[in-house]
Amino acid sequence: MTRNKRVQRILHLEEDDLQALCEAVDASILDGGGFGWLQPQGRQVLERYFKGLLLVPERMLFVIRHNGVIVGCAQLVRSARNNELQAMCVTLAHLFIAPYAQRQGLGTALLHEVENAARSMGFRIMNTEVPETQDGAIALFRKAGFLHWGTHPLYTRLGDTYLRGLYFTKSLDTDHLPLSSSFQQTRPETMTTAPSMHPLTLYPAIDLKDGACVRLRRGEMDDATVYSDNPGAQALAWEAAGFKWLHVVDLNGAFAGQSENADAVRSIVESTDIPVQLGGGLRDMKAIEAWLEAGISRVILGSVAVKNPTLVREACRAFPGRIVAGIDARSGRVATEGWAEVSDMQATELALRMQEAGVASIIFTEISRDGMLEGLDVEQTVTLANTVSIPIIASGGVGSIEHLIALREATQDAPGIEGVIVGRALYDGRVTPAEALKVLS
Repeated sequence: MTRNKRVQRILHLEEDDLQALCEAVDASILDGGGFGWLQPQGRQVLERYFKGLLLVPERMLFVIRHNGVIVGCAQLVRSARNNELQAMCVTLAHLFIAPYAQRQGLGTALLHEVENAARSMGFRIMNTEVPETQDGAIALFRKAGFLHWGTHPLYTRLGDTYLRGLYFTKSLDTDHLPLSSSFQQTRPETMTTAPSMHPLTLYPAIDLKDGACVRLRRGEMDDATVYSDNPGAQALAWEAAGFKWLHVVDLNGAFAGQSENADAVRSIVESTDIPVQLGGGLRDMKAIEAWLEAGISRVILGSVAVKNPTLVREACRAFPGRIVAGIDARSGRVATEGWAEVSDMQATELALRMQEAGVASIIFTEISRDGMLEGLDVEQTVTLANTVSIPIIASGGVGSIEHLIALREATQDAPGIEGVIVGRALYDGRVTPAEALKVLS
């Protein structure tokens, strides 16, 4: 599905973009569009504000363009790292479209893309609030499926008049938190305390070699076990088992530097309705864009993250929330080229670089454990999750339900762990889908 390319996550503002953004903000303030200020602040104040905002790890800035010019923006604000109880929540703030660009569906497009980005980053709940005077914003949130759950009678003051504030929430993952109008009637004393361990997403792995579904041991292409010669049927089976994502890797492509199992990948996308993340051989913008337009929800950049970080930044700007970094390591050192080469770079260093580049999340694999069924490297995964502020997906070594329990328990110390990839253990029946989903829910 083609996503709106007018929306970008901004990590650095060029002079022209900064000027356009400041002009849009001033116009919005004059129009009574909120944004916190009552009067235009002037270019110097706004420049300091946005430059400072880009330095805050908990805030993400998204913009939308019209005819190539920024005309609106929105922010996602995640909770502080010590707030484990709300690690799955993200706040939408300061969404606006300049008055001279309104009534063209840009607000809907911006909100839609920001929601997709939040969902791809592993957030499950989006919250927002708005004063009662913002009729356009209120209508937008209601149309997008946000639930109005409460009203603050003294939300803000304009002169001698107090205005009410409306609080909205939306579940980004209805399988985990179905919201209905009955939520509005829930009294605080009847609400249960959230557990400190949040649900984890399980990504069943489909590794492709020569058109078939295989699993490698320690990443060795000559040590592969074939599990299915029909990738589409395998994808459909995982969907029927209750999984909500698929993790697909083109193993031949990882070594060749270009897609080598395109037909198999397309059969997977066409066979299922659940989102697919794809890695292996994606080394340029043309390949990334082609697969995203073909129906892939997220692409995984591995070797290119080390060798061409500029491409990663470019892809993150073009496709916010849809770029994932794959960090594969042997004893903490990053491996590339289908794990055939090991660099001197530490996994934590690369993770920080990828966070700065704007990736939605990081998949971390300890190669020495991959396919060995001996358990995840929980210690390294926890260290990585506590080094960065973006979600971490664990991979490599799950061989029993106890390994999943250990990872789930580790989220108490590392709430940044969002999910886990499981391959051989599912195919061999050592872990059943039902018990795995129950443990991680």
